[in-house]
Amino acid sequence: MSTLLSTPVRTVLPRRSRFAAALRRGLWWGVLSLTGGVERRGRLPRGGCVVVANHSSHADTAALLAALDARHSPAIGAAADYWFASPWRRRICRRMAAGFPVRRGGGGMEDLLTMAGELRAGRAVVLFPEGTRAKDGTLGSFHRGALVLAEEAGVPVVPVGIAGTDRLLPKHGRLRSSLVRVTIGEPLPSAVSPDEARDAVVALHTRAVAEPLRDSATRRRVAAVVTSRLGVPLAFCWAFAEALSWPLMPELLLGAVCAAVPRAALKMSLGALAGSLAGGLLALHLASAGVHLPAPLTTDRMRAEVRHELALEGASAVRHQPWNGIPFKVYGAEAGRAGVPASDWLAASAAARGSRTLTVGLAFAGFGLLMRRHRRWYGRCLVLLGGGFAAGLSLIVHGWS
Repeated sequence: MSTLLSTPVRTVLPRRSRFAAALRRGLWWGVLSLTGGVERRGRLPRGGCVVVANHSSHADTAALLAALDARHSPAIGAAADYWFASPWRRRICRRMAAGFPVRRGGGGMEDLLTMAGELRAGRAVVLFPEGTRAKDGTLGSFHRGALVLAEEAGVPVVPVGIAGTDRLLPKHGRLRSSLVRVTIGEPLPSAVSPDEARDAVVALHTRAVAEPLRDSATRRRVAAVVTSRLGVPLAFCWAFAEALSWPLMPELLLGAVCAAVPRAALKMSLGALAGSLAGGLLALHLASAGVHLPAPLTTDRMRAEVRHELALEGASAVRHQPWNGIPFKVYGAEAGRAGVPASDWLAASAAARGSRTLTVGLAFAGFGLLMRRHRRWYGRCLVLLGGGFAAGLSLIVHGWS
C-alpha cells in the first residue's frame, strides 16, 4: 500500500499546468505588491497535499496563489453557487484562480472527491473548511470535507494561516493598502480531526497577526512630519524656494516623503507643484523688475540656451525643462527678462511642472508600496537617493558648463 501511495507523489505535473500556475503566481504577487506586499513563511511539502486555511476575504485566494509554489499547481475550491453562477464568473475563477466548483447545498463531497486523482499526481488542493468568509475575524468550525479528501487521496493536510487580507479587502468593504502574510505550517496526517486542523490554522493565523512589521526609525520620523500639518507646507515652501534660488529640486523631497508615506504622495506632489508655480511667477516678476537673485549650481550656458528657446517658442519653451536638466528657476528668471506675459507663463509652466512633479511623486509612491515589507531599509534607500541626486546634479552642471 505504501508503494502505491508514494509512486504518484513523485509524478511531475504537466508542464502546461505548472506554467499556468507560475503565471497566476506572478500576476497575484504583482497585484499584492502594489497593495502593500505579501510575505510567506514556510513551504509546502513535496507531492500532493490538501491546504486548509482561514477565510475572511476574497483576497485570501490571491494571497495563496501568490505564496504557494507553482510546482504544486494549486487549485482552489470555490463556492459553486457564487463563482460558477454565471459564465463570466466561471471563466474568471478558472483562469485567474484555477478554481473548481464545490456545491454548498448538497453534493459538495462528490465535488471534492473528484480532485483525489489530482492530489495523487502531486497537486495542491486549497480549501477553506469554514465554508464561507468569517465576519469578525474569528475562525468558525471546520467541515470534514477537506480531511475526507486528504484521507481518500492518501496525502497530508497542510494548515495555513493568512493575515492582513481582512484589512486589504474586508467583507463588503473596499480595497485598501495592507501587508499580507501567509504562514505555512507543518503537514498533518490525513486522519487529523477537524478541531485539530482548526487549532493548527488558528495558531498560524495568530502568529502571523502578532508578527511586528520591522520598520526604520528614520521612516517613522519622516512619516510623522509628512502626516502632520507641516507636510504640505513643507513641500510648498521647498518648491517655492527652488523656483527662486534654492539649489535642491523638490523632486528630491518628493522621493524621500512619497516612498515613506505612499498615501500622501498626491497631496505632497500637489503642494510642491503649487509652490513651483507660485515661485516661478515671483521669479518672473522680480526678473522683469531688474532683480537678480542668486542661482547656485547654474551656468551661463544654461541661461543662454533658455534665452534661445524663449526667443523661438515664448512661454512654451518651459516644456523642455523637465528633460534637459536646466533648473526651473533659470526659466523663470529668463522669462521675466524676456517680457513673457505672466498668464502665458503660468499656463505653460503648470503643464510642464505638473507632468514632472506628479510623475515623480506617484512613481516614488509606487516604489514605497513595493518596498513596504522592507521598510527597515528606508534609511539605506534615503542614502542612495541622496547619492544618486548628488551624482546626477554634478553630471548636469558639468554637462552645461
